Amino acid sequence: MPNAVVRNIPNTITCCNLFCGCIACYMAFKSEYELALLFIVSGAVFDFFDGMTARMLHVSSPIGKELDSLADDITFGLAPAAIAFSLFKEVNCPEFLRPIEDILPYSAFLIAVFSALRLAKFNLDERQTSSFIGMPTPANALFWGSLAAGAHNFLTASYFNAAYLFVLVVVMSLLLVAELPMFSLKFKDLSWKHNKVSYIFLIVSVPLLAVFRLGGFAAVIVWYIILSALTRKR
Repeated sequence: MPNAVVRNIPNTITCCNLFCGCIACYMAFKSEYELALLFIVSGAVFDFFDGMTARMLHVSSPIGKELDSLADDITFGLAPAAIAFSLFKEVNCPEFLRPIEDILPYSAFLIAVFSALRLAKFNLDERQTSSFIGMPTPANALFWGSLAAGAHNFLTASYFNAAYLFVLVVVMSLLLVAELPMFSLKFKDLSWKHNKVSYIFLIVSVPLLAVFRLGGFAAVIVWYIILSALTRKR
């Protein structure tokens, strides 16, 4: 039986994810979007390795699963919600929304609520072992972090306003719990036949990241959503 130190290695990695998520939230509320994105990405790296480590060490546990969901809702739920909240403070508010201008930013926290619903659904849904139903929370968080860091000038320009941002919050929140099959990047082998969709996704993603730079992750997530919709089984 693994000793106490070994058993707690995955949980320690999960806590690192949670720690990064807390810092990302703080940076988001300060409108330090590039740093918020950095810590979201760092949290995603820890999130990738905690489950892998638990499987490698054969120390998976119920508390690890619960801790993982908690950490994910902070890093990939609350952090992007905080980013959207701060963006609401910066974007132009159209005349028809002026009566609710002060309360409109709080709609950003729908992202955190729907992220929690998404994570709870994922924990119970046996259909999501090799693919996803609805958008994964890390993808949503990367979208918001990248959008704020890489397209800030666009978001604060006169042709963009709080109404568009609100619609974006609602759409991305609903995608988290939508019954939309989305592919996973898990490779069983390296063959084109078994991984065609993943290869197409990666081939297009490289130039998107090169062209849009910090905003590249947002472009890649949009591409991921479109490709998932185009390739879903009828």
